[in-house]
Amino acid sequence: MICPYMVNVSLLIGAILSWGVLWPVIESKKGDWYSAKLPASSLHGIQGYRVFLAIAMMLGDGLFHVVYMVIVTLKSFMQQKSQKELIDESTEIGNYDEKKRMEYFLKDQIPNTVAIAGYVVLAGISIVVIPQIFHQLKWYQVLVAYAIAPILAFCNAYGCGLTDWSLASNYGKIAILVFSSWVGLDQGGVLAGLASCGVMMSIVSTASDLMQDFKTGYLTLSSARSMFFSQVFGTAIGCVMSPLVFWVFFKAYSVGDPEGSYPAPYALMYRGIALLGVEGFSSLPKNCLKLVIIFFFASVFMNLVTEVMKKYETKYRIYRFIPSPMCMAIPFYLGAYFAIDMCIGSLILFIWQRKNKKSAKDFGPAVASGLICGDSLWGIPAAVFALAGVQAPICMKFLSASANNKVDALLAG
Repeated sequence: MICPYMVNVSLLIGAILSWGVLWPVIESKKGDWYSAKLPASSLHGIQGYRVFLAIAMMLGDGLFHVVYMVIVTLKSFMQQKSQKELIDESTEIGNYDEKKRMEYFLKDQIPNTVAIAGYVVLAGISIVVIPQIFHQLKWYQVLVAYAIAPILAFCNAYGCGLTDWSLASNYGKIAILVFSSWVGLDQGGVLAGLASCGVMMSIVSTASDLMQDFKTGYLTLSSARSMFFSQVFGTAIGCVMSPLVFWVFFKAYSVGDPEGSYPAPYALMYRGIALLGVEGFSSLPKNCLKLVIIFFFASVFMNLVTEVMKKYETKYRIYRFIPSPMCMAIPFYLGAYFAIDMCIGSLILFIWQRKNKKSAKDFGPAVASGLICGDSLWGIPAAVFALAGVQAPICMKFLSASANNKVDALLAG
């Protein structure tokens, strides 16, 4: 109900393409394209096609937007340099407001020397501590990550300010490929790649998030120093609470089990990227590389067509109906049920808007937020019940038509 219609439609298209067409066709090749003895969770079997095709679409979408963001950033800098300010009465009023905001915002600014020194100190601590936790990652590799991170963080923060699109996860995927291949399989490249991803994403995503908060503080005449220390305080609390919440769920459920309540699909996808980095394309199942290349370039092509049509086709705005490759890729490994849930929410909102557009606009986000909060909060008592060994009095399960016929035959006979 919160997401745009095209996002949910993209999810549905991806679900139909993958679970309705691709996976049944590939599963019919069992024994030819991959071994029939492999478990369903093996990345050398059907799960490999699911994960690596999704990775191909996400990497294609992510790399396109990284390059596009760099072009937009450079273009913006060039326009700012060549643009001449026209002074009139309206701009003088605007300049006065901007001057007051700038004056109030900068009076509590943190000196550049303190910011640089703080980053150097944190980098030094990480260089010492991270190799002790993840022995596969050497100190000089952590140093390289911290040396590259500020450049990527600036690009991400500036690009996010221009487009409201953070690409932190894409930079993390690139870090996995680079560092896992650097370390190698025999030296624990999978774990090293995942650890470097955590380092890179924490720096890059924090930069864009903090810049957005600073922009809000600038517009609302809030103290930059107060906002910064609030972020530090929240981060410190998160360092304590996040492991505790994870421990509760890890003890209550089989986290990571593809058939369980919390399959953690992103964990499987990131591990797949790391395996791709250390083992190369030779580890992929038969014909998987061909499909990966096709879906990668299809993702780039769809984004390219969208951006070109945004610029040159403004009459009918057909670009609004081009699905998002990133959204299409999510059901590839997560499952079709997620797309159905999202589309049902969009259908409810569409009917509501047809009945009462103003009411839907005013209360739609509130209803969606309530559904999200209710579903999330139920996870806590559910985890407590699971830890206590409480069993549900009834259980419902939906089966396919063929499986349902087998069950009926078994019960009948």
